Amino acid sequence: MTTNDLSVVVPLFNEEESLPELHEWITRVVAKAGYSYEILFVNDGSTDGSLDVLSRLAAVDPNVKVVSFQKNYGKSAALQVGFERCNGRVVITMDADLQDSPDEIPGLFAMIEGQGYDLVSGWKKNRYDPISKTVPSKLFNRVTQAVSGIKLHDFNCGLKAYRSKVVKSIVVYGEMHRYIPLIAKWNGFSKIGEKVVEHRARKYGVTKFGLERFVFGFLDLMSIVFVSKYKKRPMHFFGSIGTLLFLIGLSITGYLSVEKFVAGFQNVRVREVTEQPLFFLALTATVIGFQMFLAGFLGEMISQGNIRKNDYQIEKTFNL
Repeated sequence: MTTNDLSVVVPLFNEEESLPELHEWITRVVAKAGYSYEILFVNDGSTDGSLDVLSRLAAVDPNVKVVSFQKNYGKSAALQVGFERCNGRVVITMDADLQDSPDEIPGLFAMIEGQGYDLVSGWKKNRYDPISKTVPSKLFNRVTQAVSGIKLHDFNCGLKAYRSKVVKSIVVYGEMHRYIPLIAKWNGFSKIGEKVVEHRARKYGVTKFGLERFVFGFLDLMSIVFVSKYKKRPMHFFGSIGTLLFLIGLSITGYLSVEKFVAGFQNVRVREVTEQPLFFLALTATVIGFQMFLAGFLGEMISQGNIRKNDYQIEKTFNL
């Protein structure tokens, strides 16, 4: 397969008005920069005329490639398919709504090729979005910063640049496109940078995302943190919690038993152990602790039975 300097991956859903202008703009910028390139449009089950527009663009421009889904699978699926099929040394993703400026491409390309970054994320410092989007977005980014340790201001910016090795090593699914920098970091790509990029007001159509994406975003963050940390060692998570709860239950039971014994020895009347609320707390903690430990044990067996060789990113081998 011929390798290009640049692959531009554009996921889209119902953006027929913006596609000709976006194509012309990208083509003009990369031609001026002198890159060999491809533009890979991933049509995520659009119900308007987007596919017809893309077909016409592909017919007149051999650098345009199109993948079209039968139905809407989401942005993560579109990006994953784009990553699998692109062949550029540098991969740049951008949204199709013209809010991301193709003029940023040379600067992003230079940070990957010239400065050695694995991934560069755009930062829409000045945004043309309503406060109902900007305020939750700031909260979302701060929480993600704290959890990931990655100092980015805009994790969800669609305009990003990657070294080819990064996109070929990671897997994006569900709604995990928001956390690609985090996924890349946990796959061993730690040189992650940021570039202030232009954010433009929407010219055509309406936004495809609502406030629910922030709720789902936090759930996805918890999911990806758990899976990334404990996928290969579930006993460390479930077993630790289970052991702690079991010990709490055992300690309370021991305390109640000693109290009953001492009271009987001193001829002092106390309530029966089974009549005390602490007994039921101890019983609950013991049962849940045992179940958590058992869940960790079963998870460990499943994990060991499903180890795949491509779970480990091998950079180099010698004399094999």
